[in-house]
This record gives sequence, structure tokens and C-alpha cells, in this order.
Amino acid sequence: MPIEFTHVPGKTQPADSTVPFFYDFAETATKLSLIEDIGFQKTVVDDPAGLLTNMDIAARALDRTSSLEVVLTHWAGVIEPIVAARQLAALDARCGGRLSLRMLSEPLSDDDAETRPVGQTVVWQRIDEYLVLLKRLWSNDRPFDHEGAFYSVKGGYVPRKGPHGADMTIRMGGQSGTALRVAGRHADVFELTPGSLDEIRQLMERVRSAAAEHGRAGKLRFALPVRVRSEDIAAVSCQKAVEIAGPPAQIALSLLPYAALGIQEFMMGGIDQPREIATAGRETIALLHNTLARREAPQPGAFMSRVSREARAG
Repeated sequence: MPIEFTHVPGKTQPADSTVPFFYDFAETATKLSLIEDIGFQKTVVDDPAGLLTNMDIAARALDRTSSLEVVLTHWAGVIEPIVAARQLAALDARCGGRLSLRMLSEPLSDDDAETRPVGQTVVWQRIDEYLVLLKRLWSNDRPFDHEGAFYSVKGGYVPRKGPHGADMTIRMGGQSGTALRVAGRHADVFELTPGSLDEIRQLMERVRSAAAEHGRAGKLRFALPVRVRSEDIAAVSCQKAVEIAGPPAQIALSLLPYAALGIQEFMMGGIDQPREIATAGRETIALLHNTLARREAPQPGAFMSRVSREARAG
């Protein structure tokens, strides 16, 4: 199975944490072209300004690229499902199906807190209902009504579906039992959390088990966030990604054990400058692809050795 690489933007100016990657879009457009050409298949849009800004950035990023998939970070509860379904379907149609949805959990609003207990279980229950509605709106051929714990829809209908309809790629993560149950039902890509190889393997098994309850165990892909750290920067605590430092070849070799677990996508952060992006593509990504291709290729003499063994057994 081929390994894919996703670029996860950080800050354009490390010294100024308020300046996001997409602040200067003329500069960003140049970087997006390089990201697309150098070997990345996807880029994440997750701007601090929030959902509506993310949707605008995603539209601009899709307009400036031709093959790059845009992973749009999204939250349930910010806008109504029918509004979100229409906007996302229009955006997906506009780019020819290069949009995927990255669903994150977020605490409920104060208004919600007044009527129901606030907690991660409730947050994931709302995400579950939200995704059920989005998929139904992207696939139905006539209006429908819905009355649920979090959403009420009357005459819900999206006339212009996206190219993938209800099959738009959904990305999720999490570790709690409730999060995994919702991901098992909806996720096409599961974003793993950092940990040892054994901890990551155990989480993958839990996710597959949750997906198996919905007949989807074989439909999941796993993505691992990885932060590339400069060798001259001291190690710091990182809660969102596995941290790797060293020359490009060492970084590529460090990723091989994760690929052996069945991880099919690496979400690369810490490489926002053009030189860093180019180095990652020409060296790290290329080396990892070549190494995996050699490992998967039949070894010389393996076929004749097998034939000889079978002949002797006969």
C-alpha cells in the first residue's frame, strides 16, 4: 500500500506565534505549488481564526492548486448542518472532489451547557449526529425531516451534491471509547495520537475493532502526525505529534517502523519554509518511497528457491 504525505502548516514566523501559515496568501500560494510538486498529496487547513476562515482559506488553496487534496478542519455546532452540507458540497464540486473533512471535538457552548451536562461523551454524540445528517444531506434525493438530541431539520435537502456525495473522506481521531465508536462508524482516515510503537499499535487495534462493529474494519486508513525538529533546537514536549530530528535520511529511516505497523499516511509538520519543504520532498519522502518499494519487491532468486523447495517436496 503506497504511503501518502500530508503537509501540516505551522507558523510562517516562529518568533511570532500570532502569524499563521496562510497570513500572506501570495507567499502561501508559492509554497502550496512547491508542496504539490515536491511529493505531498495533501495539506491541512486549520487556521486559528476558526471554521468560517478555514472554509475561505480552503477555497483559495483549492483554486491555487490542481491535484493537492485540502484537508479542511471542521467542528460540529458552529453552523447548522444543512448550511454546512451545502457549503461543503459546493466547495467539493468547485475543486473536482479534492476536499476532505477533518472533524475535531470542541467543548459545547454555554447555551448547550445550560441544558445538558458538558463532557467529551456529549461532544462526540453531537459529532455523530452531525455527520449522520451531513451524509444524509449529501445523498438524499428528496427533502427530509429530522428531530434529534442536538439538531432539528425541516425539509433538509442539498440540490447540488459534491462529486463524492456522502463518500467525502472523513478524518477523525481520539482515544476515549466514545470517540472510537464514533470514528469507527464514520472515519475513513483515523489520525493517531503520539506514543510508543506498542501504544500506537494498540490504538490501531482498538480503532479497527470499533470499525468492525459497522463492517468497516477494512475501510480505515491510519495517519500519524510527525513533527520534524531542527537538530539545533532543544527537544520540547509535544502533545500533537511524534517528534523526529536529524538529517533527511535519518528521518526517513525513523518512519519505517511506523509504516510497518500499517500506517499509510504521515502528517508532516515543522517544514514550512521553501527550503525545508524542498528537502523533505526530494530527500525524506523520496527515500522512504524507494526503501519501501525495495522491501516490497520480490527478491532475486526467491522464485527459483521456492520452485526448488516445492520440487524437492514433490
